Amino acid sequence: MIERYTLPEMGNLWTDTYKLETWLQVEIAVCEAQAELGYTPKEAVAEIKAKANFDPKRVLEIETEVRHDVIAFLTNVNEYVGDAGRYIHLGLTSSDVLDTALALQLVSSLDLLLQRLEDLIEAIRKKAGEHRHTVMIGRSHGIHAEPISFGFKLAGWLAEVLRHQQRLTRLRETIAVGKISGAVGTYANVEPRVEAIACEKLGLQPDTASTQVISRDRHADYVQVLALLAASIERFAVEIRNLQRTDVLEVEEYFSKGQKGSSAMPHKRNPIRSERLTGMARMIRSYAVAAVENVALWHERDISHSSVERIMLPDACILTHFMIKEMTGLVENLLVYPENMARNMNCYGGVVFSQRVLLALIEKGMRREEAYALVQENAHKAWNQPDGNFRELISQDSRVSDKLSAAEIVACFDPQHHLQYLEQVYQRLNI
Repeated sequence: MIERYTLPEMGNLWTDTYKLETWLQVEIAVCEAQAELGYTPKEAVAEIKAKANFDPKRVLEIETEVRHDVIAFLTNVNEYVGDAGRYIHLGLTSSDVLDTALALQLVSSLDLLLQRLEDLIEAIRKKAGEHRHTVMIGRSHGIHAEPISFGFKLAGWLAEVLRHQQRLTRLRETIAVGKISGAVGTYANVEPRVEAIACEKLGLQPDTASTQVISRDRHADYVQVLALLAASIERFAVEIRNLQRTDVLEVEEYFSKGQKGSSAMPHKRNPIRSERLTGMARMIRSYAVAAVENVALWHERDISHSSVERIMLPDACILTHFMIKEMTGLVENLLVYPENMARNMNCYGGVVFSQRVLLALIEKGMRREEAYALVQENAHKAWNQPDGNFRELISQDSRVSDKLSAAEIVACFDPQHHLQYLEQVYQRLNI
């Protein structure tokens, strides 16, 4: 296998220099394959490997004249190689190089995404463990529902990110595909054995049945998986934004010393990172649409997908990589306020425990319709009232006290009842 650069950041994988490096890797792998099969002198291939190089500025200079990027690249490479250069690109079409090299870029990008995703997984797992018993209110429709723990909320995030890890791992196999099959994919001027050997050297699998290009359903799959990952990060970011609202303030983005929230209002501490992530997710989703539209090409190939991919693939990979890093830091430094969680949960005298009272009354023999009406009546008296106290109203209602003892009423308001089985969820996720 030809060695590839080990690069620290995603943006480096999408520079013109790295792109041209992957083109050269493909061309050399094909030359080596042809030499192994006796089609090219081994001495010539050795000379190609020793001399082959390129200058990105020179490639662009040639391209302004020839108006063809691959021809410009080959012309520049041959300026370094000399006479042995006639064995480069034998029997190939441009897309043999472009699509196979693009697979190398996409695989390397996936490796970085998976590496960063592991960081996010560990950050969420650690924070979930810290707050496995931190009780807070669960909300449905944005309205107080029943108690959960903040660790349980994070467990849901963790499970979702682990699914993305599986998707990215599967995607790595889908996209790690090359084609060295000639002008319309028929191997007329380069036999399948050359493709097999070259792809093996590059760490790729030969495409099952290519046209002049590798079919773009693979690339659409790639971008859609990134869009789905971005959507999950957006979900987490929106949750943080909602929980940071002044009237909620159960969690908060870390606010560093010297940071400013508003040019006009010194008190502001805004969830800017979460808002940034929300906006970026919109961009990546838009690329998912473009990727699907790239699938339908004319006959064995047209070039309508190329201009889209030059923008879409670098942007989608770089944005997703940044989003994962940003969310990881956000989770690691997230400020959590258990006191505010307890305060919000117990407002209006624990009205969120209404179902426990309902079930207790039913267990004592009261008809469900009667019990529901009774509990709802008291809950609505307490709801949204400055001095509303559901627990007090229930305790003073003779229809309840005739059925439930004081101890039984107290038990209805125990938040630990709602957490008793969460340990099973944590065990599934190794929290």
